[in-house]
Amino acid sequence: MSEDDGASDGKSARAPRGIRPLREGVGVTSVELFFDLVFVLGFIQVVALMEDDFTSHGVLNGMLALALLWSTWSIYAWLGNSLQARVGLIRIALLFVTAVTLAMAVAVRQAFTGLPGAAISGPVVFVACFVVVRLVHLALRWYAIPDTRPRIVLLVAAPLFVASVLLFSAAVVPQRLFHDPWLVKASQTGLWMLAIIIDYGRALLLRSWGLHIISARHWAERHGLIVLVALGESLIAVGLTSSGVPMTGSLIAALVFAIVTAAALGWTYFDVVAIAAERTLSQNTVQRRVAYARDAYSYLHLPMIAGIMLLALGLHHVVTIIKDNELHHSTARLESLGLHALYGGAALFLLSHAGFQLRITRLLGRVIWPRLITVALLVALIPAAGQLSAVVALGLLAVICASLVITEVLVAGGRRKELREAALAGGFRPEGP
Repeated sequence: MSEDDGASDGKSARAPRGIRPLREGVGVTSVELFFDLVFVLGFIQVVALMEDDFTSHGVLNGMLALALLWSTWSIYAWLGNSLQARVGLIRIALLFVTAVTLAMAVAVRQAFTGLPGAAISGPVVFVACFVVVRLVHLALRWYAIPDTRPRIVLLVAAPLFVASVLLFSAAVVPQRLFHDPWLVKASQTGLWMLAIIIDYGRALLLRSWGLHIISARHWAERHGLIVLVALGESLIAVGLTSSGVPMTGSLIAALVFAIVTAAALGWTYFDVVAIAAERTLSQNTVQRRVAYARDAYSYLHLPMIAGIMLLALGLHHVVTIIKDNELHHSTARLESLGLHALYGGAALFLLSHAGFQLRITRLLGRVIWPRLITVALLVALIPAAGQLSAVVALGLLAVICASLVITEVLVAGGRRKELREAALAGGFRPEGP
């Protein structure tokens, strides 16, 4: 998935026609933001996919679909950090890819099982869009990177070919090979998992062709924005579900608790750790940034986004419980899967973010321990939260996340103030040429 498939030999080469290299200090462009907007829909569809099959298997399928969406987003984040997206061929190609990715996002909900009577298979559409997006990316890299040898193109294309064959097989073979629905689902999931392992493992095995992290500012901003997109999706999911629910005190309380929880998780990401991570990238050479970018951003941001998607699933379940309680006087407790999604999603985000910080920066290491303690507390409280009403369980989660923010501010102390002031002043960002 990452572009750490190699490094150039350091020789300067004239950029091909229609290509303009990125400069240090350049930020995210409007074209890239437009591309990222498609993933709002993509993330909503991931949650909808898990809601359609509200089982552990359905949640697993949702996470697999998210992994392919993330791979699609990530490869263009790498490309945009070496080549300017606002001009020339890259701009046109990215707009085309945005259209294809939109179709892919719409098909997420049908990525495993198409709708009855559909003229075109939903799983086939999803995989076809994935392949087109990857082939366009491969062609852009081949054209934009001078002195690319055919052997290198083959090494990069071969894993993509294998993964694509596996995904197409998952879309058409199991339904014709098996009559047992369980075998169909299991074989589909197995083929998807194998394809994703090949796709993600490629970057760790290949070191012969790739792009550098040219602008630390662009890279950090791009990933911060996609985290905001995911957090925004969690609130959109709650809002869409709540729109058909009569206004009650329980609903308003749930909405407030959802905002507090999402804001607290966003605070832990953006307050100082994102600043410290960008500082680490800025202070390293272009060549040394690649490993940090691959591990801390391309890989460790995926479980962060997954945690937010699980949180969104849990929030949706809370609102559904409120609706059922108001209309049918049913129990207001969360079901086991909804409870684990709610608390487990927040815990996964915090655990992944702690790993992100450990990988990229040693600054503010003291705030890692409150996060790890909070993760352990959230996991330990799941059985007790299952005995509470859905709204109270969500309120407890909001209190814990807000308490973590307060603790981190107190623990970070003057170091936090120093980093934030340096970021506002642009003190650790190198000047662009």
